[in-house]
Amino acid sequence: MKNVKFAVLLLILLTSACVNPKINIFPDTTKPLKEYTLQGKGKGKVLMIPVRGFISDAPGGSIIGSKPSMLQEIVSQLRLAEEDKNIKAIVLQINTPGGSTTASDILYEELTRLKQKTGVKVVAAMMDLAASGGYYVALSADFILAHPTTVTGSVGVLFLSPKVVGLMGKIGLDMEVSKSGKSKDMGSPFRATSEDENKIMDALIRELGARFLNLVVQHRKIGEPDLVQLATGRVYLANEALAVGLVDEIGYLEDAISKAKSLATLPQDAKVVAYRRTKFPDDNLYNTTLTAAAGGKLKLIDLDFLDSFTSMRTGFYYLWLPAIEE
Repeated sequence: MKNVKFAVLLLILLTSACVNPKINIFPDTTKPLKEYTLQGKGKGKVLMIPVRGFISDAPGGSIIGSKPSMLQEIVSQLRLAEEDKNIKAIVLQINTPGGSTTASDILYEELTRLKQKTGVKVVAAMMDLAASGGYYVALSADFILAHPTTVTGSVGVLFLSPKVVGLMGKIGLDMEVSKSGKSKDMGSPFRATSEDENKIMDALIRELGARFLNLVVQHRKIGEPDLVQLATGRVYLANEALAVGLVDEIGYLEDAISKAKSLATLPQDAKVVAYRRTKFPDDNLYNTTLTAAAGGKLKLIDLDFLDSFTSMRTGFYYLWLPAIEE
């Protein structure tokens, strides 16, 4: 009965969309990015870029198709910023538990290259969460600001590999694998990991973890005792993060924008802009979406909450795993 009601509701909404063109059930993520001014009228621009959600190169899902990945969306914005000589600073609005090692590293590298090529200044503004891969990306910034209630840190790497061997044994299933070498199916979910394979995996994890920690050492001035604690992968609240040197200041988003203008020698009335695919009514700094169901438009089903789970394949992650449960 519920399925019938849902089908009727969907039919009504689709029919309404045909009659009233203002209703757009499924927001269009194929529209080109356009610049919108959030505040200011002076010379020069500060670009706001949200780094929100699971960091991945995997596209997001919907009931009718896919949307660009976080990596694709941010790189698209960086390419537009590179072409606009009036953009002198970027504020990264970071709210993420991290994500894949590769996607995190690519974002860090893209931001670093943009800074070297254009001289643009980058400020990282941490919101609720800037952990693991989120902090990795923030290391590309010239200045890191944390909100008073930010959780950050979690410097380190995870290897995630689901195991179904116990379940298969309970239901009487088995998987037979023929392989060219003893380690060819290392990490297989269908069998237990051997001691030799654990040693190999530990070496890979140590190398990726050291890469992260070395970037921290390169960009931040952190004493040896605090560095030892940092290497455990623990998280920090903003005041602790400031004390050990993970961040430069505690403040609010407006403070991050003011700092970006100062670093780029822009006037305080310089424009603050963002790239959107849709015009938003009453737009402001805290809008972190690019596409909206606005102006009478209805977004029928939002599957964003599933993106982090569908993006998490077997592999290595700069990720604070507990935050994924949210």
